[in-house]
Amino acid sequence: MNHILPHGVRKGHNAFTLIEILLVVAIISILAIVILVALKPQKRMADARDARRAQDIGQILTGVHECVIDKKDGTSMPTCLGTVSTGTTYEIVTSGTTSGCQAICTGASSDTSCLPLSTTLSDYFTELPKDPKGVASGHTGYSLILYSNGMTVLEACAAENGTIKVSR
Repeated sequence: MNHILPHGVRKGHNAFTLIEILLVVAIISILAIVILVALKPQKRMADARDARRAQDIGQILTGVHECVIDKKDGTSMPTCLGTVSTGTTYEIVTSGTTSGCQAICTGASSDTSCLPLSTTLSDYFTELPKDPKGVASGHTGYSLILYSNGMTVLEACAAENGTIKVSR
């Protein structure tokens, strides 16, 4: 039996139908969605920001201690930190910022517990590190506590996956 076929179509030649192609695209899309959900991109971004926060507070603490070593005058901690009360939690800010610290760092002892380190540490930083998620102008999003035994503790105020603290 001889069938008449349109020009260019050979008998026995199989091709994909539109439904088959759409089905393959749908399966690939579902697999891509499952993989993206499994990778948890928001958690990975939060982890990356927390790693940056840990690096930033380590750098600030290193700057404070380099200042103390460089001053060697017996009163180096006040020279490097300014006037601070032991046991009080301060948010590290740039000079000129004197309020709003408790709003940025909820652990700050008061709204005016702001510690301007941009001037005292200007030999060690061109600009103080700031929280990677962004903070109000003049604020860093990092806090500092000086204890009576001389230990200095820095903390990231907006850590997303648990507390981030460094002490020396």
